[in-house]
Amino acid sequence: MQPETRQLEEGVDALQLAELIIENSPAILFRRLADPDPRRRKMVYVSPNISRFGYCSEDFISGKIMFRDIVYPEDSERTLKEIESFVSRKIETYTQIYRIVTRRGEVRWIEDRTSVVEDAVTGARYHQGIVVDVHRRKEAEEKLRKSEEKYRQIVETAGEGFLLMDESFKIVDLNSAYTKMVGCSREELIGQSPFTVDNEKYRQFWPASREKTSNEIFREFECQISSCDGRVVPVLIHANTLRSDSGEIVGNMAFITDMTEQKKALSLAGEVQRSLLPDKVPYVQGLDIAGHSVPCDEVGGDYYDFLWDGVDSPFTVVVGDISGHGVGAALLMSSARAFLRMRASQPGTITDIVMAINLHLTEDVYATGRFMTLFYFTIDEDRNSIEWIRAGHDPALIYDPDEDRFEELRGPGMALGVDQDYAYRSHRRFGLKPGLVIASGTDGIWEGCNKNGEMFGKERFKDIIRRNSMERAQTILDMVFQEHVHFSWGVSPEDDITLVIVKVV
Repeated sequence: MQPETRQLEEGVDALQLAELIIENSPAILFRRLADPDPRRRKMVYVSPNISRFGYCSEDFISGKIMFRDIVYPEDSERTLKEIESFVSRKIETYTQIYRIVTRRGEVRWIEDRTSVVEDAVTGARYHQGIVVDVHRRKEAEEKLRKSEEKYRQIVETAGEGFLLMDESFKIVDLNSAYTKMVGCSREELIGQSPFTVDNEKYRQFWPASREKTSNEIFREFECQISSCDGRVVPVLIHANTLRSDSGEIVGNMAFITDMTEQKKALSLAGEVQRSLLPDKVPYVQGLDIAGHSVPCDEVGGDYYDFLWDGVDSPFTVVVGDISGHGVGAALLMSSARAFLRMRASQPGTITDIVMAINLHLTEDVYATGRFMTLFYFTIDEDRNSIEWIRAGHDPALIYDPDEDRFEELRGPGMALGVDQDYAYRSHRRFGLKPGLVIASGTDGIWEGCNKNGEMFGKERFKDIIRRNSMERAQTILDMVFQEHVHFSWGVSPEDDITLVIVKVV
């Protein structure tokens, strides 16, 4: 075979391959005259794959159809003005995105990438380039745009503050409600962390809470944010962790509710509730007494009280725990306290008193599912015996330092508010002597946990009493609370904590 023939065949093969590639390519090739008059911008070449839009390349080359004829009418004027602008600025490579109408009448988005070239032989100038169907991309972009508009409308009209933060909790977007909440401009807040650690209590809980909540997809928690005028704003946060398809944390979003007014109301309620607890311990001959209660919220459901008629009379301690905590528990506690004090002032045994309280509470709370546990004990006027009733409450402890022995004041007894006909009965222990330590508390003490999920436990509680048994009742109580705070440092308490210490002296 002659070399010329072989070259010709190779050229034909290459041309056929090129045509095959073009035919199956998503890009349509074109070349048209670069005439100032749009009506004379005739196509001199259009690749056959223009057929994907239902047209034939010969129709354009023959002038039967001008390309501008298939441009969507609403885009036609814009595209012409864009080309005029490119020409006036001597821009010879540009991209346009517009719509065309297919032979079937469908409207499709295309991307037109055009360059101005000059024929080296004739000097004629042409527009040549490619047209790519980008309809699916534009549809996706339009859906995204509408979604973003909807998101922006929801966020901007929300009464709550909204924050979009990066993975390190730095603000990247926010709404106007949040700027009003903190009194700062958008520019001042972008790139800042919304959470303050100026408050000592908050500083204690934030590191552990941040690590814990970051690992949760959705969480609800209370914290504090700083305003631009120095105020600390209490807030309730509903937050989500944002993750990529691979599971990597890419950011956080949160809706934030200003709790200032609610906290003021709760603070007032807390003051009222604290006023119902003993403001001082009575001076009872032969006994050293201390008591304290710490709610986990502004108000709580724990209760303790001292009942004493004066010299030469029995001394009574009451420790109670309403199921749950917060406002509902606090209201029930106040009601129970009022009735208990009223009934205790009337004649009757401690069994009569507890059964009357149970009847009262059952009528009030039976349908709600709430209940109250109670430990009620009385030390006789001679300080020789102790009588008690345990109504579903953890047994009180008596510690004898002489024998280094703990004794639990047990006995059957159902929680109050469950069965109005339950028959409670008292128990008595004789042989009280100087040095004995009596401790009655709520389960918030021994069930409190540290950052590792370890419970404080009763053994740790007993050990504190043992080590400090020679001290005054107030010192023993203080040491329990001090070590409990140290143990649970960095973890927000989930239950109220109440403790009464009575030491026989």
